[in-house]
Amino acid sequence: VQLQASGGGLVQAGGSLRLSCAASGRTFSSYHMAWFRQAPGKEREFVAAIIGSGSSTDYADSVKGRFTISRDNAKNTVYLQMNSLKPEDTAVYYCAASRVFFASRNEKDYDYWGQGTLVTVSS
Repeated sequence: VQLQASGGGLVQAGGSLRLSCAASGRTFSSYHMAWFRQAPGKEREFVAAIIGSGSSTDYADSVKGRFTISRDNAKNTVYLQMNSLKPEDTAVYYCAASRVFFASRNEKDYDYWGQGTLVTVSS
C-alpha cells in the first residue's frame, strides 16, 4: 500500500483545511487508518483514527470537537477535516495504515506511512 497525503497549506487561526490521503491497492477497506502530526522540535503524535469500515473513530483530546476523520473506501481515500485551527496545530501531518490495530498511539503498529503534508496556522 502506498499513501499520498495532500491538502496542507497556510491558514489563519480559526480557519479550516481538509487533508486527504489517497491509497493505492485493492484492500483499502481492510486497513484501519490514522492521522499523526509532528510539530517542530516535538515527537510525532496521534491525531485521529478511523476503523476499516468507517463505523468507528477516535481522536486525541487536543483535536476532539474540531477535527473530523472520514473515509471513502470506494475512492481509497481518508480525510481529515480540520476546523477552528489554532497555531498549535502547526505541524507536518502524516497518514498511516494498520492492518491489525485500530486507533493505536504507537507508531510501530502501523504498516504504511504517507510522506506528510505541512499545515501552518498563523496567529
